[in-house]
Amino acid sequence: MKKGIKQFAVGESFDDFLLIKEVRSGTASNGKPFLTLFFVDATGEIDAKLWDASKEDEATFINGKVVKVAGDIIDYRGTLQLRIKSIRPAQVTDGVRVSDFLEKSPIDKEELQEYMMEAIFEMENPNLQRIVRAFIKKYQEDLFIYPAASKNHHAYMSGLAYHIVTMLKTAKSLCFIYPELNKDLLYAGIILHDIGKIHELSGVVSTTYTTEGTLLGHISLMVTEIDEMAKELKIEGEEVTLLQHIILSHHGKGEWGSPKPPLIREAEMIHFIDLIDAKMNMLNKALDKTSPGQFTERLFAMDNRSFYKPMIEGYK
Repeated sequence: MKKGIKQFAVGESFDDFLLIKEVRSGTASNGKPFLTLFFVDATGEIDAKLWDASKEDEATFINGKVVKVAGDIIDYRGTLQLRIKSIRPAQVTDGVRVSDFLEKSPIDKEELQEYMMEAIFEMENPNLQRIVRAFIKKYQEDLFIYPAASKNHHAYMSGLAYHIVTMLKTAKSLCFIYPELNKDLLYAGIILHDIGKIHELSGVVSTTYTTEGTLLGHISLMVTEIDEMAKELKIEGEEVTLLQHIILSHHGKGEWGSPKPPLIREAEMIHFIDLIDAKMNMLNKALDKTSPGQFTERLFAMDNRSFYKPMIEGYK
């Protein structure tokens, strides 16, 4: 099996195709422009600098472009980087497709679907179950393909569904520890909390925010959709208001994007579960690129901290 970028180590040579996920422009200390290219394949990602970048380079090497890259894997302050020796756009005759390079969820789509349906089957409240089933049916294609974000956490194919399923697994364990939690509200809130991102984000390849997503955001979009879905299903009752509150409050604070703080027990719990899963995903991603005994790059979403990767045996 061909090695992916995640399997390469410091000192090894690389000569293969990669997908450009993101490009950032900069100016070096000598005043010359350069590009920071964030490459991905199905196994992971790595970044590289293209020094002395010309206007032609800026027009050629753009988000979503597959390129043939040759270079060496180096250690830059404890993080793996690709030092470019040559780079060119992929050609039709190369026989490569963008879909070949998209990072995917650790769990395949079918298994994610199965677990989510099992969780819905466990729900006992008919109103909550009907609403959730209706949304799963409405978004059955996009839900199991979309990423959960454009960067930071679960920013890969099926990342949204993987994030939901991981949260459901956590919630299931917490219900054993705290049986007073309402399992149906937890499950319904978790499954629906980020579905608005299907409108907020552009898709899987070079994910950006849509105009609707930028102006309204996934929280307000989903609150409106829940109201519309309840009316369509002729469902009235407190469940609808509680679900909307969970959506409104799952980011926890106003400065984190929540119009309301959590004001019911299940909303508070969903906020913490969401936070744990997002932070663990970001940490694991950064540590995967870091050598033992070194610190990760500064993680803006983690209070701009650098995390140490221990050298002890068995540490991943």
